[in-house]
Formats: sequence, structure tokens, C-alpha cells
Amino acid sequence: MASNVTAGHDQLEPDSIGHDPAELGELERTVLQLMWQHGTMTAESVRDELYQQDRPLKDSTVRTVLRRLEEKGYVTHTLDNRTFLYSPAEAAPMVAGRAVKRILEWFCEGSVEQLLVGMVDSSVLDRKELQRLAERIATAQTAGDAGAKDLDGKGGK
Repeated sequence: MASNVTAGHDQLEPDSIGHDPAELGELERTVLQLMWQHGTMTAESVRDELYQQDRPLKDSTVRTVLRRLEEKGYVTHTLDNRTFLYSPAEAAPMVAGRAVKRILEWFCEGSVEQLLVGMVDSSVLDRKELQRLAERIATAQTAGDAGAKDLDGKGGK
């Protein structure tokens, strides 16, 4: 199996891809969701999945959407004989993180606190979810502190 992935693309930092998830069209988002659900797919399997969602599209349309997603850095492909096998370039949470970063910049002056307060006030996050998030942050901080101790020789194994 030969790879046709753009050289060096898989080594890019998530923010360096340069495309804003907010700029994805509705069909592009749908195809990307399919890729995240199914992993590697051919254009034909994408077309079949869209047909099952009552979205019959021409083969050329599906291939154009996949090509555009690849140009934007959301999808990569490998070549198996003469068949393009498409895969998501990065996991959904990474793309979501970039989208949230853009929302922070647009509406919250970069403040995560403002975003979270808004999510709580508008019932996007309930108290249980907020508690789980606080616990996860505390765990990440503890792990980060342990890593820093390991680096300065004052802790670790």
C-alpha cells in the first residue's frame, strides 16, 4: 500500500493546519463525521453512507468533498492498488478544540472562564458535568506538577 499523504503534513501541530473548523460546509462536516465514525473509508463507502442518510450524491460530488477536506487538512489518503482510502487526519476532539479556540477569540476575549460561565448559565453544562470537568482539571494539574518535579530532579521514580 502506497501513501499519498502530503509530505510532513502528519507532523504538523493541530493549530498549524490553518483551516478554521467554522469554515467547513454542512456536507463537509457530515462527511468528516462519517470518517470519525468509520475510520478509513473509500469514496464509494462515503457515498453509500450518505445515501443511507437520504443524501444521494453523485460520485464526483463525494470525491470533490473528500479532495477539499484533504486540501484543508482534515482528511488524508493512502492508495491501495488504484483505490483511495481516506482517513481522518486528526481526532474529532482536536478539531473541536480548534473550533472552541476560535469561539473564545470571537466572543470571550480569549477567556476560558467566560466561556464556561456562559455554558453553565445557558444550561449547556450541568453541575455534574462541571464537577467532572473540575476533577479532570485537578488531575491534569497534579500530573503536570509531577512531570515538572521529574524534570527538575525533585520527584519521580
